[in-house]
Amino acid sequence: MTRRNKQEPSRNEANIILVSRSEMKRKMKALQALGEELVKLSPAVLAKFPLKNILRIAITDAQRFSKEAKRRQLQLIGKLMRTIDPEPIQAALNLLNNKHGQQTIKLQKLERLRDQVIVEGDKAIDEVLKKHPSIERQTLRQLARQARKEQKDNKQAKASKEIFKYLRNRNCV
Repeated sequence: MTRRNKQEPSRNEANIILVSRSEMKRKMKALQALGEELVKLSPAVLAKFPLKNILRIAITDAQRFSKEAKRRQLQLIGKLMRTIDPEPIQAALNLLNNKHGQQTIKLQKLERLRDQVIVEGDKAIDEVLKKHPSIERQTLRQLARQARKEQKDNKQAKASKEIFKYLRNRNCV
């Protein structure tokens, strides 16, 4: 039998990773927060997520509950989340959130294009027509003229909204 130094850990001790209670609580709260985000999703969107059946049932139950029952159900969801790998779920949620971000960027581009058509007039309309020949020049010019007149008279921006709708319906971005 060999004698070991007291500072040298045994084989069993070397494999144990110590995690503080605070770290465990942070992980549990993060999983519960992920569960809360899943509860906020519509059933159609939730159907696309890679979830175990028991977790899916718990989430749909939480969507029906309110107040204290919902809080307890969210805790149960957090507990169920600890038994599975949350990475695929988090990846699907990130992908979903990114789609919303892309939609927002698309709408912002449309707003800039609309503003450009109103301010620059025919020059901007010509550029739009080069990229999107399906657009009717006359309709866009009339709407731009009306929008400029509404801005000048400090009226409600009805024509500006019409330009936005027209460009969006023609997939200009």
